[in-house]
Amino acid sequence: MKQRYPRLIGYLLGIMTALLLTVVLIEWVMHPPPEDLLYLAIYLSFTSLISAAIGFLSHRLGWWRQLPRLSYALILGYILAGGLTLLNVWVTARLMFINQHDLALGSLLLIFAGGISVAFGFFISNTITQTLGTLVEGADQLSQGDFSARVAVHGNDEIAQLSKAFNQMAIRLEQAAANERALDEARRNLVAWASHDLRTPLTSLRVMIAALTDGVVDDPETISRYLHQSQNEITRMSKLLDDLFELAQLDAGFLALDFEWISLSDLISDTLESFAARADTQGVTVEGSVDPQVDLVWAAPEKLSRILDNLLSNALRFTPKGGSIRLSAKVKENSTVVMVSDSGSGVDPKDLPHIFDRFYRGEKSRMRDQNESGGVGLGLAIVKGLVEAHSGEIWVESGPKNGTKFWFTLPGHKMGDTR
Repeated sequence: MKQRYPRLIGYLLGIMTALLLTVVLIEWVMHPPPEDLLYLAIYLSFTSLISAAIGFLSHRLGWWRQLPRLSYALILGYILAGGLTLLNVWVTARLMFINQHDLALGSLLLIFAGGISVAFGFFISNTITQTLGTLVEGADQLSQGDFSARVAVHGNDEIAQLSKAFNQMAIRLEQAAANERALDEARRNLVAWASHDLRTPLTSLRVMIAALTDGVVDDPETISRYLHQSQNEITRMSKLLDDLFELAQLDAGFLALDFEWISLSDLISDTLESFAARADTQGVTVEGSVDPQVDLVWAAPEKLSRILDNLLSNALRFTPKGGSIRLSAKVKENSTVVMVSDSGSGVDPKDLPHIFDRFYRGEKSRMRDQNESGGVGLGLAIVKGLVEAHSGEIWVESGPKNGTKFWFTLPGHKMGDTR
């Protein structure tokens, strides 16, 4: 309703402008007597009023909306415009022409010009409706689930802009459909893999508890070993459930992160110290370095520690005896880059694109017994989610027998107290 009045006002102003401009030009070019000019202005006002009324009624009644095709509405619009032109010129000429022969000839020429105008309008309207028809076909394809539908874009007018918007919408729908398929597949795999990883410790627990309950084992040493193994299996299941819950929170965006300025050099030092004993047991050297420019980073301490722990644990699992692991950090442009590298067996190139997928385990040559490693394939997926929750990026470089390097960024840093 609000848009109708500006259009109506613009329509009336256009007619009034044409009337005033015509009267001014007649006075300037022909210099008629004042009485004739007044007489002509009255008749032009009368025909203008009739034209305005016809145009308003055709718009108000909306007859053009009842037609089955837009081209029909456009053609009838041209016919109506030509008819109004003929009416205005004929009435004016009728007042001015004395010779009936000239009046008849002028009327016939106007009819001819009107026919040319309608033919031209028919040609242009078909061009417009053809493009709109392509859009309708594309929309029908989308409604049937074919998100690969695209329409050609010609020119820079509103229809071209509509075609571009249609293609962009189709691209987003296609991407959304692909994401939905990938999500559904990930959910199915998640249920299958989680069931498998829970079934293994549960089966082991059931066997050991049954042996203890039925008195199959009665010597204290075996009982102690069974209880210790049961405790390990429960810990594995608890870790798996915690990891699944954390992934669910990351996916939903509900993971609470308490950000603060923390000393990355201190955190790296503490992390290396916590892994020193495990590394010595496996015969692996662990070392680290921090660029002097690196000090305070804006991060959630607990989650950043989790990122480092998961990456170092992953490196320890796949680094053989005598190998080495390095943890370093440096400033690059406006971010801090942290790297974890190992001298392990590396990752096969075909597995590299999936290394951050959930339950990824890669090549058998890079795997160890799960009881030894404790890994269920969620660690790197959690790392990626936590890095992205810090508005950072993570990437990996690896190859068979060339070791593996993980990099991740933490946006923003500042120099701390130099005490």
